[in-house]
Amino acid sequence: MEINVLNIKGQETGRKVTLNESVFGIEPNDHVIYLAVKQYLANQRQGTAKAKERSEHAGSTRKLGRQKGGGGARHGDINSPLLKGGGRVFGPKPRDYGFKLNKKVKELARKSALSYKAQENAIIVVEDFDFEAPKTKEFIALEKNLKVDGKKVLMVLPESNKNVYLSARNLQRSEVMLAANVNTYKVLNADVMVITENSLKAIDGVLG
Repeated sequence: MEINVLNIKGQETGRKVTLNESVFGIEPNDHVIYLAVKQYLANQRQGTAKAKERSEHAGSTRKLGRQKGGGGARHGDINSPLLKGGGRVFGPKPRDYGFKLNKKVKELARKSALSYKAQENAIIVVEDFDFEAPKTKEFIALEKNLKVDGKKVLMVLPESNKNVYLSARNLQRSEVMLAANVNTYKVLNADVMVITENSLKAIDGVLG
């Protein structure tokens, strides 16, 4: 699949790039995408939920009533789960929600997500660029030139670029990411991907 390379003004440069079929042209596997997204979201969870159980509550351990003959359920001290203000039975405890996925599964999920974007014609390739200083106005102008303003945009760069990153940081629907860090969730969450030429080479190097 060939895509025209644009400049930051949204004009065609006359050059074309060919997307690697082994990365952008595979038959997407929905199940591995589900697993990769599930793992990403699980890793975002803090896992700090905590409820006190019976033994952790402050309160007297005196038995409130007789064992039998009271006409109600038996219970011991005031920390009983049967009483208001008592401990919780099997309450949540701090835990790690993350789980392991094989490297090849995650790799296939990323290829599947990128292939979906290629099928939807939601990939724009631009020539490598830089900003002289961090300016949100310049990044907004770039998106307007590429006709992606108003959409969720994932900008993929080959290496860290502080000026571009800071220019997009305040924009709620725009995100800048390194080619080496592109993951399944971020690709699927974006309406359109804007990839620089060298980023395309970096993605091929990682997944190709």
